[in-house]
Amino acid sequence: MSAVVVHGPEDYRLEEVDVPAPAAGELLIEVEAVGVCASDLKCYHGAAKFWGDENRAAWAQKGIIPGHEFVGTVVSGDEEALRHHKVEVGDRIACEQIVPCEECRYCRRGEYWMCGPHDMFGFRNYHGAMAQYTLVPKKARAHKVSHDLKPEHAAYAEPLSCALHAVERADIKFGDVVVVAGCGPIGLGLIAGARQKNPMTLVALDLDDDKLELGRRCGADVTFNPLKDDVVAKVAELTEGYGADVYLEGTGATPAVGQGLNLLRKLGTYVEYSVFGSDVTVDWSIISDDKELNVLGAHLGPHCWPAAIKLLEQGKIPVDEICTHQLGLSEFQQALDLVADTSGASVKVSILPNA
Repeated sequence: MSAVVVHGPEDYRLEEVDVPAPAAGELLIEVEAVGVCASDLKCYHGAAKFWGDENRAAWAQKGIIPGHEFVGTVVSGDEEALRHHKVEVGDRIACEQIVPCEECRYCRRGEYWMCGPHDMFGFRNYHGAMAQYTLVPKKARAHKVSHDLKPEHAAYAEPLSCALHAVERADIKFGDVVVVAGCGPIGLGLIAGARQKNPMTLVALDLDDDKLELGRRCGADVTFNPLKDDVVAKVAELTEGYGADVYLEGTGATPAVGQGLNLLRKLGTYVEYSVFGSDVTVDWSIISDDKELNVLGAHLGPHCWPAAIKLLEQGKIPVDEICTHQLGLSEFQQALDLVADTSGASVKVSILPNA
């Protein structure tokens, strides 16, 4: 079969490899779609989070097939695997990106998304889905998805579940003014998820007016373009000068961090859901002495997959407009380049390995 293989930063190659044979307890799926995530791009470009620096060891591995946002059809698996995952041959499944060890302190506490070893499809110890087929180990968390969805729409369950987790972390109240930074795949999921919480006012920010319009269709009440608007002043106008209650950051752009700290009210909540390509410097006295902010991180989409899949299956999100580009496996480099293009050429880019 054809597969993309990681040989190191900026050295991904399309190769012919054997179709994997499922061992006891494993499923083999034919990959229908795999989304290209900003984290795939940052790994490709050698970000320290993935390949290490003087403060941390490398986490990503060479020789791995990338791709962690995927959906596929079960084509084989023994009785143990089918029973464990509660599926049959022919079912369509999406898998959570992490493959938890189920043995570490975090897994034993039910905090599996922070699993100590942190094995993950497409990055570490498990091949991903930029291939025609991939294996689903027994430890993976698989979720059935309707065949009625287009493959690229079904694969959007991964970023959407991540966004829903960040929304859960924000603990949004009915009377809140919520600001979402970014109308990319994660940001639009943040908007759609926050809309489900029904805050008083939901504000979307982006540098691209077309994406802001898409943010409106996902549920934003108000949109601002930081290239044209003084966002801190605009939010102050909306809130009688107090500032926003909640800021959800989904861009991974360094200026968006300080922007969020400045537009929040005192005792406001900042939730960060991004992977940054470099360090970010801010005035921490805003967090402490000035505003006593609640600053929270968010990682992956634990316990949010069923809700994300339900939103997609119910047609609650304009996913046809979010999933803008579908390419073949041989076009993986173009797919990465599209994600890297910050001119607004794409929103969600997917690879269809068997199309």
